Amino acid sequence: MAKRSRRHSGGTIRQLPSGRWQVRVRDGATSKLVALGTYATKADANAALRHAGADQDRGAWVPPERGSVRLEDYARDWLDSNPRIRSPRTRERYDGLLRLHIGPTIGQAAIGKITPASVRRWHTDLAASASSDTAAKAYRMLRAVLNTAVADELIVRNPCRLDGAGQERAEERPLATVAEVNELADLVDPRWRLLVLMGAWTSLRFGELAALTRADVDLMRGVVRVTKSRQRLDDGTSVVVPPKSAAGRRTVAIPPPLVPEIEHHLAAFAQEGADGLLFVGAKGAPLDRSHWNRRWRRARAAIGRDDLRFHDLRHTGNTLAAATGASTKELMTRMGHSSMAAALRYQHATDDRDQAIARALGEAMERGKVVELDDRRSG
Repeated sequence: MAKRSRRHSGGTIRQLPSGRWQVRVRDGATSKLVALGTYATKADANAALRHAGADQDRGAWVPPERGSVRLEDYARDWLDSNPRIRSPRTRERYDGLLRLHIGPTIGQAAIGKITPASVRRWHTDLAASASSDTAAKAYRMLRAVLNTAVADELIVRNPCRLDGAGQERAEERPLATVAEVNELADLVDPRWRLLVLMGAWTSLRFGELAALTRADVDLMRGVVRVTKSRQRLDDGTSVVVPPKSAAGRRTVAIPPPLVPEIEHHLAAFAQEGADGLLFVGAKGAPLDRSHWNRRWRRARAAIGRDDLRFHDLRHTGNTLAAATGASTKELMTRMGHSSMAAALRYQHATDDRDQAIARALGEAMERGKVVELDDRRSG
């Protein structure tokens, strides 16, 4: 039999037959007593009641029943109604994170029961079983879902409070030399030669290159306009979507030696008409990543660079662009990044440029010495 309730300001506590202490809090909006939970000791129960009262005083208390929804169910609704998730490929990635790494584990808990400790245990287990990038992506998704739960007043505070858990540590990628880029372009079929050259010297991503049309290339101005990207979905189909951010929609200047290559490609291989694709197969099919990867693996093996991904050509172009002395803003614009983090990485990687700066400073110092010596002699 439960012991008589002891009334406190804002609620009651009572000891249950099990020996645990039950806390009920008076909801200021309805004046009804709401079960807060049970606690092992009377002291813990009193502390919980005081904390609930303090939260009510500062307008930060949420009735426990609001947080009773299962995290996996709430996350699925969040995914279905999120206006920022427009890209089909992005939707697939979130689906995978929820299905494989959030739903089966922490996703089975009620949102109101998730604590910083339970998030920490989940992340530790995930980091041990999946790649660091996957763990970071899953953590960012969980944090975003629970931020929305705070906004929906299902919980008071987001329990995702692990410093750095959502940051991906990009591995240092290999760099292709200019000579290697040219070798790779020579080794692939002539139809794909320009794909390799533009991958390096215009810094376009594979999906951006696959979506280019004749109308996107302006040889009079010497620029290529990036307005869309082709994405391959898990079912093998592909879709053309706008860039993820405003920074992805950009105009990129073409290095002059590349212009004759583009002119030849347009005449020999591109589809006809303004909307004709720049890169298509011999039978007119759009460029497909899986088919291209087979050709790419053969070409890189022929030059002994099995470590190179196609995306590393972009890395080569960006690094050399940074070495020209381009500013952070200029690099961000050319690469299509809204964050300066990537541009700064390329700037930090240009040791050759730093040596050139040092030589220029040395020349200035030497000129200054000559002027100073001439002044002394004339005096």
